[in-house]
Amino acid sequence: MRITLPTLGFGGAPLGNMFKAVPEDQAQATLANAWQAGIRYYDTSPHYGAGLSEMRFGKLLSGKPRDQFVLSSKVGRLLQPADQPENAKPFTQELPNRRVIDYSADGARRSIESSLQRLGVDRLDVVFIHDVSEDQHGPKWREYFAEAMQGAAVALTRMREDGMIRGWGLGVNLVEPCRLALEQADPDVFLLAGRYTLLDHREALDTLFPECARRDVGIVVGGPFNSGVLAGGEHYEYDRIPEDIRRRTEQLQALGERFGVDIRAAAMQFCLANPVVQSVIPGTATPARPAQYVSLLEASIPADFWQALREQGILPEDAPLPR
Repeated sequence: MRITLPTLGFGGAPLGNMFKAVPEDQAQATLANAWQAGIRYYDTSPHYGAGLSEMRFGKLLSGKPRDQFVLSSKVGRLLQPADQPENAKPFTQELPNRRVIDYSADGARRSIESSLQRLGVDRLDVVFIHDVSEDQHGPKWREYFAEAMQGAAVALTRMREDGMIRGWGLGVNLVEPCRLALEQADPDVFLLAGRYTLLDHREALDTLFPECARRDVGIVVGGPFNSGVLAGGEHYEYDRIPEDIRRRTEQLQALGERFGVDIRAAAMQFCLANPVVQSVIPGTATPARPAQYVSLLEASIPADFWQALREQGILPEDAPLPR
């Protein structure tokens, strides 16, 4: 791979008050415990809480030696001061900033400058063009995508060539924009959220990962628990859990109980078994979780469990499995 990242990272959306407000002391305890657990890759975005997640990360990371951690953030939304928080779904009690969609080259540079100020660091390692996809922008997404390829992508490629960042890509919840970016630009890595999991993997396996392997482009898997449903939560893809997903999750949980496997461990280890996947970045706002994630990644899972997933049609034959 042209870029390598730590196997386990920390996803920053929950610390932007996703779904519910997180007290500041709890947020800082969660980040401190992540560092203590040995996690050294942190991903955030101006979108998460309208700058709140970045500011919370900055309280920890600005005091750490910069060469001891990997940091990624995103461009595509500029933040401007506002009288009231937007509280854009799924976030609540955000900072009082207004989001302005901007996928231009200048917008990308300005977004990075603002992120660095909120984070209190001098550089980002990886920059993702955020949410340039149909689920976020509806039919207009292709116009935004064209702007991103002609603007932000060009600026980020130049920053990579100048050594200002290590790499760039898209941070999206859908596969199609990643495929198009491979055709139109020279990305290094994609942050693909919720599209390579125990519940949803077919499209990525069929249409994206083979080309990523050919181009030496890596994948960061965000949302390995599909917004929490695979970890016992009450959300799927930032919303209520559909009945078919609930049934499939119960099927997975029953197999986990049969083989003594924590489904969260299976979810994380499944992602990393694919050779194009560089990192998995579950998010949390619970201080105990980071150490748990480290343990889950190291947990022993019997081969019979994986075989049962194939026999029951949960995983296809061509999906790489952990050894």
